[in-house]
Amino acid sequence: MSRKVYVEVAAVFTPEGQIMPRHIRWEDGTLFSVDRVVDIRHAAATKAGGCGLRYTIRIGGRQTYLFLDEDRWFVEANDKKQPSA
Repeated sequence: MSRKVYVEVAAVFTPEGQIMPRHIRWEDGTLFSVDRVVDIRHAAATKAGGCGLRYTIRIGGRQTYLFLDEDRWFVEANDKKQPSA
């Protein structure tokens, strides 16, 4: 079963107005660097519910999703695990 985990995100604003995440701080304090933003689109969080901008990102060579729902960032997680593909 998946759940929403709200995370702290350090992001930059591009000159074009896009928000680009650079780091994610997990609920236990672990800091993850975003290697690459692969895609950005409006989409639903099918595992945990909700919707918003879905960022397809790479962290440590693994692809995962990061969601921006209005003014809060979240990831879908499986029972207290860290972000995974």
